[in-house]
Amino acid sequence: MALATKLWDETQLANKVTEAGPTRAARIASIETMLGRVGTRNQLLIKLTTEDGLVGWGESGLSGRERAVMAAVAHMSDYLVGQDARRIGRIWQESYRSQYFEGGRILTAAISAIDIALYDNLGKRLGVPVHQLLGGKQRDVVPTFASTMAETIDEMLRDVQLLVDAGWDCVRTYPAAKPDGEVYDPRAALSSTAEELVAIRAEFGQSITLGIDWHHRLSVAEAASFCNMMPSGTLDFIEEPIRAETPEAYGVLRGMTNIPFAVGEEFSSKWEAARYLEAGHTQFMRLDICNIGGFTEAMKVAGWSERHYVDLMPHNPLGPICTAATVHMSAAVPNFSWLETRTSPAENFGFADPTLFPVQSELRGPVYIVSDAPGLGVEVNEDAFRNGSVEHVECPHWVRPDGSVTNW
Repeated sequence: MALATKLWDETQLANKVTEAGPTRAARIASIETMLGRVGTRNQLLIKLTTEDGLVGWGESGLSGRERAVMAAVAHMSDYLVGQDARRIGRIWQESYRSQYFEGGRILTAAISAIDIALYDNLGKRLGVPVHQLLGGKQRDVVPTFASTMAETIDEMLRDVQLLVDAGWDCVRTYPAAKPDGEVYDPRAALSSTAEELVAIRAEFGQSITLGIDWHHRLSVAEAASFCNMMPSGTLDFIEEPIRAETPEAYGVLRGMTNIPFAVGEEFSSKWEAARYLEAGHTQFMRLDICNIGGFTEAMKVAGWSERHYVDLMPHNPLGPICTAATVHMSAAVPNFSWLETRTSPAENFGFADPTLFPVQSELRGPVYIVSDAPGLGVEVNEDAFRNGSVEHVECPHWVRPDGSVTNW
């Protein structure tokens, strides 16, 4: 105990000695939230500035509940301002464990944005790209999958052809039946969606990897029925068929079909991801770096996934900050399949507006080029972002034909 006390005293003395030097320069001076309208949705950015004026950018992934995340960031700023921005792992632990009720999607969305900003700041401070801080890049480009939201089989076949011609070899679709206003009947979408997927497979053969995102709209029985409607080999992955709160439900569904699952975009911690990995409930890990806890937590989940021979298929429906962070992470891990992109010949929602983000990750055909610029390699036009209009975006509130609430 005496030795420990002595060492602690020496550490405090060292901190005081360097107070006017590099340590002071690296202290967090401010953490600011910036909510802006980008394309068809809002984006919540974090601007973290250290006392030497160096800026790090982060992004939160909790779309539609940005004001709750902004309040959480304000709480965290109270104790983070003045801390050494280079102690990223310790800051993560304090942010997660500094209240009795740890975790939850709002808190980890705030932690994610701050963590990403800290890595951006540190990369710029050291003059290295973020992927170098994660062990260095293991690939020079990051392959992506693209999606089609076409509403008819002919339109869907056309979109897939556009993507294949542009170089994509992994394509994701969405359920065929659309809502009638706020009324959505997932059962009505099962057979028509299966028909579309069978048609795509017949047209393109086994030359593409084919998946579908059900956006957790189904029950176990509905998901099993859907899987049974398709010939063997039609579908390479089914994404989020049911909600993720109960891993055991995925275990039941796993026993009803041999189609690989892609699950994880709802996870807000390594503990949530672990339950799925340990039980073999997912074959692709769909973690979202802007929700699960930033680089600090995402890299732990990536390592756990590697232990179970599960490749990452990161969720990436947001803006250039999220995309750049995910590209750096994807470049630095060995177990990787495809990164989601929402910018392709088949769809473009304007999330990567170059007038707001003049420097961002480069999508060259179906791959993102891994930037070697310091930090994330993204620049933000602050004036344009701040002066843009912001509209509250509420996710759809859908009901089934009988009036009961269902998932969007």
